[in-house]
Amino acid sequence: MTRSQQPALTAFAIGMIGLGILALVYHDFALVWQPVPESIPGRMILAYATGVIMLLGGVGLLIEGTAKWAIRVLFPYLIVWMLLKVPALCVAPKMEAVWLGFGELAVLMAGGWVLFARMAELPEGSPLRFLCSEKSVMLAQKWFGIWLIPIGLSHIIYVRQTADYVPAYLPHREIWAYLTGAGQMASGLGVLLGILPRLAAFIEVVQIGLYTLLVWGPAIFSAPEKRLPLTAFFISWAIGSGAWAVAQSVGKKRETI
Repeated sequence: MTRSQQPALTAFAIGMIGLGILALVYHDFALVWQPVPESIPGRMILAYATGVIMLLGGVGLLIEGTAKWAIRVLFPYLIVWMLLKVPALCVAPKMEAVWLGFGELAVLMAGGWVLFARMAELPEGSPLRFLCSEKSVMLAQKWFGIWLIPIGLSHIIYVRQTADYVPAYLPHREIWAYLTGAGQMASGLGVLLGILPRLAAFIEVVQIGLYTLLVWGPAIFSAPEKRLPLTAFFISWAIGSGAWAVAQSVGKKRETI
């Protein structure tokens, strides 16, 4: 485990635990995980299984003796869920919303990728050992940067819908939608092109954190009985913590404790 990754690791674990609990409570996949067709045999059992994986994986990340095994399970799990969004990209490549959905899971996966590289401790001779290299971390950072761009672009293309999520007490809500979209795209380009990449990555972390607290936090208090706000809060939390894991790796060499 690395000293620099500990805060993001804890946040990432909390996000996984929260989503795992929700899957078990609602007997279903988290809403962002919905590409699983209703016709799949044993769908509810699969939903329970994903809940258990996220819950136990999140708890495992918090325990030093099990952290490496937890991330070894969670990283491929996140890859699978990201890949489940690929058919939508093929069916509707001109719809920005599907790129947004894929991008959110790609950012989350990038965080898991960095944590895997830092913590998995794969043995010498493992065919996946290259995933634990510094080059692998750099690839995760670039992947993160690429997918921030369609996420930010969605704020601009769907400016009215985005403005509806801006807290009502802020004036000129559509302007905030444009600004946040431009900010996310700028963060992505900064990481991707190496222009103040660490600052760019942390600005993205702050942006996602603000969305989580200012948009979905109040929504939970307004409608605690509804599934969407709570699920969206933990999805946003998990994505933000994934971004945090990536941001803490930018410009920093491996540091162990």
